[in-house]
Amino acid sequence: MTEPRQLTLDWPHPPSFAAEDFLPAPSNREALAAINRWPDWASRMLLLVGPEGSGKSHLGALWAQKAGAIAVVGDRLGEAEIAACAVSPAILIEDADRIGEGEERLFHIVNAALQSERWMLLTARAAPDTWNLRTPDLLSRLRLAPLVCLGAPDIELTEAVLFKLFSDRQLIVEPRVVAYIAPRIERSLAAARALVAALDAEALSRGRRVTRAMAAEILRETPPADELA
Repeated sequence: MTEPRQLTLDWPHPPSFAAEDFLPAPSNREALAAINRWPDWASRMLLLVGPEGSGKSHLGALWAQKAGAIAVVGDRLGEAEIAACAVSPAILIEDADRIGEGEERLFHIVNAALQSERWMLLTARAAPDTWNLRTPDLLSRLRLAPLVCLGAPDIELTEAVLFKLFSDRQLIVEPRVVAYIAPRIERSLAAARALVAALDAEALSRGRRVTRAMAAEILRETPPADELA
């Protein structure tokens, strides 16, 4: 007999970027210290570099709140963003390495910010030399910025991230279930988010809590994170 399922609605579940929700770990200790040192930075610009799920966006949000920064995204830079950055005392550029066709706009923002001595924080998956930039002056300016690296989450941090993602969705999951999941998924925020979303939907459709058996079933059915991108 087929188990009855309830109709589920895919409501958005924005992550919490509150200070108390940041999860300190050896992999992000240096970056957290750098953010906490602001405004005593060695330069007006700082680069946060690390893989998906390493904590760049959370640290960026914490810094933006502290510095009163405007936040823009690398692949969404337009005239409105340029104008807004021109009047902000501090600028956060998320995913700066995904700039694509907006390289000229990024150069304009970086150049103007440095000339007017505005604060800048850029997040990326890798160092600027790997971004395939076509503007030598932009690359030279980015190379001058101090670079802080974040490592991939370890098992302990992966478990903590899973607990946080479940909490963001107001799901109570037993520690033994999280301990089962953590070593069986790719250590990335994308993989953790995809699995938690799938488990949330499955638990709602069945009208049951998340169990280890349910997690095992979803793990067998969920494609790798690189197929979800």
